[in-house]
Amino acid sequence: MVFIVILIICFLLQLFLPWWIIIVISFATCGIIGKTGKIAFWQSFFAVGLLWIGYSLFKSLPNDNLLASRIAIMTGVKLWWVLLLVTGLLSGLVAGISGYCGYQFRISMLNNKKLKIS
Repeated sequence: MVFIVILIICFLLQLFLPWWIIIVISFATCGIIGKTGKIAFWQSFFAVGLLWIGYSLFKSLPNDNLLASRIAIMTGVKLWWVLLLVTGLLSGLVAGISGYCGYQFRISMLNNKKLKIS
């Protein structure tokens, strides 16, 4: 459930908002419906990583990976598909950490509420 929600919302919002919206969406989604910390991290990681790799392929394949190859050479990676994997890994890591933080934030707020009541 977390995977699908993050994937769809990030896809729609990244059409007109900056890249860092993945942080906000992962944090909020896992803060609201995350079941465990492990699920919050990995679902966010795979949703955004898959989204960015898929979108990069969608944009790169029609032009025979010309721009991706040039950027790969510029960054010192040399191969366009390695750049694609690095992009997916980094975006997934950012989203995963954000999702885990959102889950932990909810847990700490629930624990804080329990402490104030008793």
